[in-house]
Amino acid sequence: PHPNQPHPNQPYQPQPPHNVYVHQPPEKQAFISERSESLRSYPMPKPAEQVSENDVDNLTRLLMQSMDNAGEPDFFGMCAKCGSRVVGENAGCSAMDRIYHLECFICTKCGKQLSGNPFFAVEGRPFCEPDYLDTLEKCSVCGRPITDRILRATGKPYHPQCFQCVVCGKGLDGIPFTVDASNQIHCIEDFHKKFAPRCHMCKLPIMPNPGEEQTVRIVAMDKSFHIECYKCEDCGLLLSSEADGRGCYPLDDHILCRACNTCHVQNITTNL
Repeated sequence: PHPNQPHPNQPYQPQPPHNVYVHQPPEKQAFISERSESLRSYPMPKPAEQVSENDVDNLTRLLMQSMDNAGEPDFFGMCAKCGSRVVGENAGCSAMDRIYHLECFICTKCGKQLSGNPFFAVEGRPFCEPDYLDTLEKCSVCGRPITDRILRATGKPYHPQCFQCVVCGKGLDGIPFTVDASNQIHCIEDFHKKFAPRCHMCKLPIMPNPGEEQTVRIVAMDKSFHIECYKCEDCGLLLSSEADGRGCYPLDDHILCRACNTCHVQNITTNL
């Protein structure tokens, strides 16, 4: 019989693990909940701060009007939105260090009146809660807005608690992971179990040991083997190469050492 030499040991190494990147939400998306305050105190608060840095003339005009009306007990300042006088306790509110008419303090997007209600400040502009949440990035798994820490991986945003292995459900926040051909997220262990070649003898996946990134498999007769599983099916001799007398001599698709192969051939010849 002629020995059937195995291919050189072939390493199994999947694509390297990906790292998880965690970010705080951008400053413009800071989750800041505030509530406007009614105007009930005197003396007059400081003049409203202007949004536009270039509008110096308008700021000067507002300051002059505030000084001219400082003697009026019901005058609280100039509305930061419309620029008109706010007179009377029930006429305005204070929010974001500015004075507004009640009807002027509204959601930037939908126009809902915000006086007395929680609001969210985004780059100096007030938003109601639903419209504020619309400005935030949405989790790629659950689709809900990310109001706190953003975990970004494979170019997508996630809630940290939503970033899980698709097989076992284990959270992967801060843990190396990898993806399959369809970009589904796997922990390293489940990726190997799912995609690693399986040993012809023990039927288990050929995967790296814990703490290692690659392993070695033996390929013979178009089949894969663990190194420890590549042995004679009759006597259990661990096979390696013909050079050291432990080559593989298959017979009828069975893995045999040279001695066991010879015995089988002799038995077949005798029975003819």
